[in-house]
Amino acid sequence: MKNRSGFQVMARLIGLVKPLGGYMGLAVLMGLIGHLCAAFLTVCGGYGLIMAARGTEPGFFAVLFVILGCMALLRGVLRYGEQACNHFIAFKLLALLRDRVFRALRRLCPAKLEGKEKGNLIAVITSDIELLEVFYAHTISPVLIAVLFTILLCLFIGSFHWVLGLLALIAYGVVGVLIPVIISKKSGQDGLLFRTQSGKLSSFVLDSLRGLTEILQYGQGKTRLAHMNEQTDRLAKEEEKMKRMAGKNAAITGFAVLFFDLCMLFIALFLFQQGMIEAEGVWLSTLALFSSFGPVSALAALGSTLQSTFAAGNRVLDLLDESPVVQDMTGQPAVSFSGAGADHVTFSYGDGKVLDDISVRVPENSIIGIKGKSGSGKSTLLKLFMRFWDTQNGHVWVSKTDVKAINTENLRDMESFVTQDTHLFHDSIKNNLRIARLHATDRQIEEACRKASIHNFILSLPKGYDTPVGELGDTLSGGERQRLGLARAFLHDAPFLLLDEPTSNLDSLNEAVILKALQEERQGKTVVLVSHRPSTMRVADTVYSVEKGRMS
Repeated sequence: MKNRSGFQVMARLIGLVKPLGGYMGLAVLMGLIGHLCAAFLTVCGGYGLIMAARGTEPGFFAVLFVILGCMALLRGVLRYGEQACNHFIAFKLLALLRDRVFRALRRLCPAKLEGKEKGNLIAVITSDIELLEVFYAHTISPVLIAVLFTILLCLFIGSFHWVLGLLALIAYGVVGVLIPVIISKKSGQDGLLFRTQSGKLSSFVLDSLRGLTEILQYGQGKTRLAHMNEQTDRLAKEEEKMKRMAGKNAAITGFAVLFFDLCMLFIALFLFQQGMIEAEGVWLSTLALFSSFGPVSALAALGSTLQSTFAAGNRVLDLLDESPVVQDMTGQPAVSFSGAGADHVTFSYGDGKVLDDISVRVPENSIIGIKGKSGSGKSTLLKLFMRFWDTQNGHVWVSKTDVKAINTENLRDMESFVTQDTHLFHDSIKNNLRIARLHATDRQIEEACRKASIHNFILSLPKGYDTPVGELGDTLSGGERQRLGLARAFLHDAPFLLLDEPTSNLDSLNEAVILKALQEERQGKTVVLVSHRPSTMRVADTVYSVEKGRMS
């Protein structure tokens, strides 16, 4: 994680507001006028008491009451308008951030995401982005309002005497700037640590839910629960520390407000005794300061809360700034499939070499089998054809063109990749299949399912193709999920099929149906078939054997 300062994070987050600058300006204007109305309600009330003591005509008070009523009503309306604008900006920008985050995840997938904790990613996408609402709705415009409000109030109080204006400026500076900065520094990395531990806890809970069957099977429930409670306790301690700091912040701010109110009163009385100001100056300057700490007090409260916000922003920016292992290719001429292959390919995950000087030919309209022990690099070779990674040496090509020089969208349109583990979304079977071809007709979906030997099973379900699939596909068996994955590939109708152990969870009858479908698809389809089953390899025209990363 990059160690950005709070100001760097703030600058990046503020930069996103530019498209909504008009709404931000309107929010600041309404907030400024609203706070001025609130402050001058007290000042005007004090002025009315002074006028009453002087025996002013009753007509004056009628006008004053009307003015006070209008200011009170205007304060409520403007407060609502300010909050409406701020939250409109916040939710618009949160939607924009989510869009950017998902775009970043697409760029990083799959190479950069395989090593990341899924629960931590979920925390970034959900709670971290949601926490930025505090910054956009309750930080940017309040800061601008506080600055403008401070200038106007200092000018008003300073109109009685420049010393009083200077004291007001010092008071606002201490409450709105000095205290938040000190509290922020005292908080240190508490906010970042809290967000990081929260992400780790999310990952742990997600892993526990996914592995619940294994946990129960091997009697590890108590151990797992103890680890979860341990992480929860650590998180609670960090939160307690942050709340304690927020409490200190509130106490110090309250003390500072009262201290400067008293200072204003005593200094104004001293100036009155010296004949430098009138009695009005004493009461009105004191009332003005007393009633005007609202905007800067809001800033004082940010000293502790912004640590969590900046930590969340830092985590989101880390994800947005992370460079993918493989950059998408665009702007190249479209390519039609006419065969594929790999020449002297060497590939490593970090320091571990997986493929060593591999060469393979995949002629058009052929079925090529690749067999080998687990961990020999078979699946990795398929991922290189998909260009999930780039080779360190040698090159992988499709249609006599290096995959690095083919538009990424064009490459993926030519290929269908079926992995050993098919992911199913929490949706209907039909919608899970349509992810491969959004505008597929019901007839096309059924035809793909027949080829994958899953059509009859789907019809036996209560709602047929509209039957909902449980989260993570847990309502289906491994074989059923695998056949749905194959149906997706058939529905995608790409000319180049990459099948990684497509029959590993199937019985011999279903395997035979699928292999027959593959043979019938030979015209217009080219298949690379990875499997350890000899029965699966029988349909292959050519079989390559991979052992310890080398081809034979």
